[in-house]
Amino acid sequence: MLLYAITIFLSAFLLFQVQPMIAKIILPWFGGSAAVWNTCMLFFQAALLAGYGYAHWIVQKQRTERQIKIHSILLAVSVLALPILPGNNWKPSGTENPSIAILVLLLATIGLPYFLLSTTSPLLQAWYTRQFQGAIPYRLFALSNFSSLLALLSYPPLVEPNFSAKVQAYGWSAAYAVFVALCIFTAWKSKDAVYESHNDEGYANAAPPSIGDQLMWTGLAACASILLLTITTHLTQDVAAIPFLWLIPLVLYLLTFILAFETSKFYYRPVFLPLAFLSLGLVSWMLKPDRASWLPAWFMDPSDWGMPRMIAGYSAAMFFMALACHGELARLKPHPRYLTSFYFMLSVGGAVGGTFVGLIAPNLFNAYYEFPGGLALTAILLCLAMVRGEEEWIEQSKLRMAGLAVIVLFLGAFMVQLGRVVRYELVGYRVVMRNFYGQIRTEEENGVRKLMHGVINHGQQFLAPDKRRLITNYYCTESGVGKLMLSRKSGVAQRVGIVGLGTGNLTAYGKKGDSYRVYEINPQVIELANSEFSYLKDAEAPVEIALGDARLSLEREPIQNFDVLTIDAFSGDAVPVHLLTKEAFGLYWKHMKPNGVLAVHISNKYLELKPVVAASAESVGKKGLVIEYDESDDPGEVCFGSTWVLVMAEETADSLPNLVRQGEFLKPDPNFRTWTDGFSNMFGILKR
Repeated sequence: MLLYAITIFLSAFLLFQVQPMIAKIILPWFGGSAAVWNTCMLFFQAALLAGYGYAHWIVQKQRTERQIKIHSILLAVSVLALPILPGNNWKPSGTENPSIAILVLLLATIGLPYFLLSTTSPLLQAWYTRQFQGAIPYRLFALSNFSSLLALLSYPPLVEPNFSAKVQAYGWSAAYAVFVALCIFTAWKSKDAVYESHNDEGYANAAPPSIGDQLMWTGLAACASILLLTITTHLTQDVAAIPFLWLIPLVLYLLTFILAFETSKFYYRPVFLPLAFLSLGLVSWMLKPDRASWLPAWFMDPSDWGMPRMIAGYSAAMFFMALACHGELARLKPHPRYLTSFYFMLSVGGAVGGTFVGLIAPNLFNAYYEFPGGLALTAILLCLAMVRGEEEWIEQSKLRMAGLAVIVLFLGAFMVQLGRVVRYELVGYRVVMRNFYGQIRTEEENGVRKLMHGVINHGQQFLAPDKRRLITNYYCTESGVGKLMLSRKSGVAQRVGIVGLGTGNLTAYGKKGDSYRVYEINPQVIELANSEFSYLKDAEAPVEIALGDARLSLEREPIQNFDVLTIDAFSGDAVPVHLLTKEAFGLYWKHMKPNGVLAVHISNKYLELKPVVAASAESVGKKGLVIEYDESDDPGEVCFGSTWVLVMAEETADSLPNLVRQGEFLKPDPNFRTWTDGFSNMFGILKR
C-alpha cells in the first residue's frame, strides 16, 4: 500500500506544481491577464478528463497485464517531451485568438506528461482494489487531493521566490522522470497479484450505478467547478485585486474534497446541507449591487476594513457550497468496480464547468452571468440530492410533504433573487463589454464618465465642454507623468510611446508636431476610448495604436526613438510582471533616445514595486526618480493618488533640475534580486 500511496502522492504533487509554473512562464506572452490562468485551468480540466477517460477505458476494456504494458510504454515515451520549457517560437503574433493559442501551446509542451499524471490516481486505485480485496481506495483519492493542496501552497512562498522559471522547469522535469520510474516499478511489482484477482466474484456481482447517479456525479462536479472559477473571478476583480487571492477558493475547493472523501463521518447532511443553502442565499444577496439591507453595515462596509469581511464571507460560502457538492458525491460513490467510471464522470463535470466559465461565457455573455447561473444550478442539484436521500432523515409522509414544500419555496425565492441579480448586472452602466481580457464598463456620475475594470478605475473624463480636455486620474498635471510632460522644452517636438490606452488621457498632453504611439492589448478598450471618450478625437498630435502585447510589439518593431515612454498597463491593480523585468527595461531603452525618460506607474495597495523598478533601472545603468501625489490634496476629484517612477540617465536628470526637486531618487537594495523573465517574486514584495 505504501508504494501505491507514494506514487499517487508524487503524481498529484507534480500535477498541481506544474499548473502555476507553466502559467507563470507563458503569462508574459499573453499580456499578463488573469484570463490566462482561467484558460490554463480549462486545459488542466480537459487533460484531467482525458486522463480519467483513458483510465476508465483501459481498466474496463483491457486485461490487467495488458494495461500495465500499455501504460508503461506511454510513460516511457512521455519522457521524450522533457524538459517542459516552451520555446520562443510559441510566442503569439498578437492577431490570433489567445485562448486557442494558449491551449495549443500547453498541449504541445506539457500535454502528454500532464495527461499521464492525471491517469495515476484512478488507475492505481483500480489496481489497488484488485490486489487488496475489500480495501477502500477512496482514502487514496483524499491523499491525492492533500498532495495537490500541498503543491499549491508551497509554490508562492517556497518555489517561486527561490528558483528561476528555467530551474523550476528542469527541476520539475527531473522529478517527473523519477515519477515515471516509480510508476512503472509499482505497476510491474504488483502485476501478478493484480492479475490473479481480476476475475473476483465480488467485482462481477457488483450492481452498476444508475443513469441518475451518473448524471448527479457530473452535475455536482460541474457545480463545484463553476463555483470555484466564478467566485475566484468575483473576488479578484469585483471585491479586491489582491495578489494570491485566487489561492483561497482553490485551497478551500481541494480541502472539501479531502474532508468529503477521507472519511464518511465528516459530512453530516443535517448540518452541512442547510449551511450550503444558507450560503447560496447569502451570496445571492451579496451579489446585488445595493447589497442586502438586512446585513449589518459593518459587514458590507466597502472600506479597507469591510473588504476582509467580504472576502471571508464569500470564502466561507464557497467552502460550504463546495463541501455539500463533494459530500453528496462521496455519498454516491459506487462499488470499487466502477471506480474509474466515477472519476471519469467527475472529470466530465469539472471540464464542463471549466469550459462554460473559461471559454463559453466570455464569448457569449457581456456580463458575469455564469456566477448567478452557477448558483442556480447548485441550488437545484442540492435540492434534488436532498429529495433523493430524504428518506434517511425524514420518515413520515407529512414531514416529507412539508420538506418538499420548503424546497419549492426556497427555490422559487432563490430564483427570483437571482433574476434580480442578472437584471442589475447592466443597470447603471452605459456600456458593458467582455472578452478574453475581462469585463469593462463605462458609467456616469456627477458629470464624470468612467472606464471601469472590476473595482479599478482605468480612466475618466469630465463631460462639461469646458472641462472635457482636463487631464484626470493618475495622469493629471500634478502626477509624476504630468510633471514630466510639462517639463518639456517649448517648441521641441516629442515622440511619445504609451503602454496601456485606458481612456486616452495621456494623449491630451500632445502638441502639434508631436507624435504618439499607443500599445493596447484589448481591442474593446480601443473601441470604448473612441466611442465613449473624446481624448483621442481631441488630441492635437496624431495618435497611432498598435494592437497586441506591448513587449511583443516592441520586439518586432523598428527602433521608435521615443523621447518619453510610459508604462501603465494595469491588470486589475497590478502592473503585469513581464513589463518590469531586466529584459523589459533593456528593450524599452533600445526604443528610446539617450536623453529619453521612461515613466512607470507603480501605484498599488498591496505590492511594493519600488525595489523592482530600482533594480531594473540599475540593470540598464539608469536612475529612478519617484514622484508621489496624495489625492487628499485634490477635493475636486481631478487627480487621483499616484506613484510614478521616472527612469532616466544621470545626464538627463542633471538637465531637469526643477523636475528632480519634486521627487526622490530610488536607492537600489543590494539584497534585492533583480527580476528577470525567468525570475520574479510576487510574494516577496507584498506590503506588510
